[in-house]
Amino acid sequence: MSILGTRVVRNEDPVFLTRGATYTDDLTEERLTGALHLTLVRSPLAHATITSIDTSAALDAPGVVAVVTGADLDISPALLFPGANKAMTRPFLATDRVRFVGEPVAAVLTEELYQGEDAAELVDVEYDPLDVVIDPLAAVRDETLLFPEAGTNTAAAYGYDEEPDAAFFDGCEVVVTRDLVNQRLAAAPLETRAASAYWDGDKLTVYMSNQNAQGGRDEVAGWLSLDKDKVRVVLPDVGGGFGAKIGSDPEFAIVAWLAKQQGRPVRWNESRSENMTGMVQGRAQRQTVTIGGTRQGRITHYRLDVVQDLGAYPRLGTFLPMFTRMMAPGTYDIAHVDSRAKAVVTNTTSVAAYRGAGRPEATAAIERAVDLFAAEIGMDPGEVRKINVVSPDKFPFTTKGGVEYDSGEYARAIDLAMEKAGYADLRAEQKARRERGDARQLGIGVSSYVEITGGGAFVEDASVEVHPDGSVTVLTGTSPHGQGHATAWAMLASEQLGVPMEKITVKHGDTDLIPRGSGTMGSRSLQTGGIAVHNASTELADLAKQRAADLLEASVEDLEIDPLNAAVVVKGVPDRSVTLADLAAREELKAEHTFDAKKPTFPFGSHVCVVEVDTESGKVTVEKIVAVDDAGPILNPLLCEGQRHGGIAQGIAQALLEEVIYDEEGQPLTGTFADYGIPSAAELPSFDLVEMTTPTPINPMGYKGIGEAGTIGSTPATQSAVIDALSHLGVTHIDMPLTPMRVWEAIQEASK
Repeated sequence: MSILGTRVVRNEDPVFLTRGATYTDDLTEERLTGALHLTLVRSPLAHATITSIDTSAALDAPGVVAVVTGADLDISPALLFPGANKAMTRPFLATDRVRFVGEPVAAVLTEELYQGEDAAELVDVEYDPLDVVIDPLAAVRDETLLFPEAGTNTAAAYGYDEEPDAAFFDGCEVVVTRDLVNQRLAAAPLETRAASAYWDGDKLTVYMSNQNAQGGRDEVAGWLSLDKDKVRVVLPDVGGGFGAKIGSDPEFAIVAWLAKQQGRPVRWNESRSENMTGMVQGRAQRQTVTIGGTRQGRITHYRLDVVQDLGAYPRLGTFLPMFTRMMAPGTYDIAHVDSRAKAVVTNTTSVAAYRGAGRPEATAAIERAVDLFAAEIGMDPGEVRKINVVSPDKFPFTTKGGVEYDSGEYARAIDLAMEKAGYADLRAEQKARRERGDARQLGIGVSSYVEITGGGAFVEDASVEVHPDGSVTVLTGTSPHGQGHATAWAMLASEQLGVPMEKITVKHGDTDLIPRGSGTMGSRSLQTGGIAVHNASTELADLAKQRAADLLEASVEDLEIDPLNAAVVVKGVPDRSVTLADLAAREELKAEHTFDAKKPTFPFGSHVCVVEVDTESGKVTVEKIVAVDDAGPILNPLLCEGQRHGGIAQGIAQALLEEVIYDEEGQPLTGTFADYGIPSAAELPSFDLVEMTTPTPINPMGYKGIGEAGTIGSTPATQSAVIDALSHLGVTHIDMPLTPMRVWEAIQEASK
């Protein structure tokens, strides 16, 4: 019986639930014995010139070994994303100017960790404040420049080759436009950023909390002008990433450089407040949507304009508007789509990927636009969606965003979600409450979404080896930080080899052991790394049968793998067999495979969110969320549901709670968990997950990605539900997050 598609309990959990994980800061590696501890001196101002740095008092403090400034570093400034304006490079330690609160200015090395904070306060930095620009719309005007030498705050622009067509919407019976805010979010992983480093001659080893060991190695090697084979990166357990740990951080290079200079290991682990102000953040788009069509509900035209806030230094956020533009039409078959985007720098923390990375922003925009369109023509928002989605017979379907969707049944997903939610009964209950004038009003929000997964990282490597004792080692280039790869990859190998899962060890995240790999991001792992493991296991089984043929005096075609005994047997003659362990004892039994998907896949789905809104206080309670998330066949429902649960929770949190806020001077007001709205179980309902399976033709097992789906579908459904609850009062829009104060203010404004 196949174990694929069954609820196999995670191999990882017993250790996490008993001993606990071993994060980078927990390492007891012998080579890190006697390590110095790094504390960074960070700017208290969002924008200023540095007039002087006096380190003398800090150098005299107890336990201080060295204090280093940018003038001491011989690491060249590195542009952290190559598509941006090359004048906007970030120094590893600021020397002439600081551009956001929390930017590192000096590095303090101490014998003990506790000594660092006191010594850092003794570094005397004189600043001359400059004007601050926080609002990306203000940054576009170039009145306050972060990089005067660049002459602009625009780091990149997309779709501005020609002027927009002024007559674009002329043939539409109905046209609706709206400015939207897709607010800045903090990734807030369980484990903050951390790195430790030591040198062995000219070989550098760096432990780091990261989503891609090989990518981290390449960046650190480049910054330090080293050959890649002179850098080893090891990932211990990684406590969450959500996209914010893609690639290396500048601090990692500082740790490595200081370890070389001091001839001693160096360790660094940031505090939660440092993480909330220094780690890359997500979303941060200002959008303008304009949608047009007929009064019968057909959408014919859609325009999306985006201003992407990059923060002080361009990083992966530079690329996010490209994903947003690619996915602008969503699930809809719209004949005319136009989009453009500018990416600008502001005096805030840099923006990069956050669960969905550009695709949630596209979905939030088109779904809000469809709701506005439906309200304008007086049609049910669910029906408008079903009228306009791409029909199944059109796949593969090339959208006006320029991408080819692989497979989908979008209308069926909407129907399933609405049916499971009891949509008709909910509308009847809503009508009754409105007629009674209840203080607690009911709102129903519907979303339809499609996302791109595995995009840009199509290739992944795996090797599978059987050892003479019958155990199996799987090496993978993917890099789990909560996804359950140790379980999933063991399932794939066990299925082909008949080896019990408890005898299979999955290894990742060590560049000496696994020199090639693309890590884990963009919901890519199963459809690339998983397929590589499956194919390597299949090839290993074939190799075992070839070697067993002579021993068993049978042709390869007459042999099969015994799924219960990890042996090659003659079909129909079970007593004629040889175990894989015996074959491995005779000769190395190993297979390696590189899988190239060549194309991304496009998971899709529909969510229905039901909320109650207290019209007297503005408080929102999510009563129910029904989620149809179609990612093709399911390898392990337990893992899949876990990914969906986490994604839905984060999506609801964006709609209702989370927002990184800066004041007009660029001071972060959400630098701790006391200020930033992380959801707890009390803010979330039970999730009603509906199954639907539409395989992709892109890989042999039909898998699509699931890691980001819940986030993408739940946010617009939740926002829509709150606005729907208040629509009879005249409320047409509320920007996220829909906090009680914002909801109450919208009610008061509508009542005027």
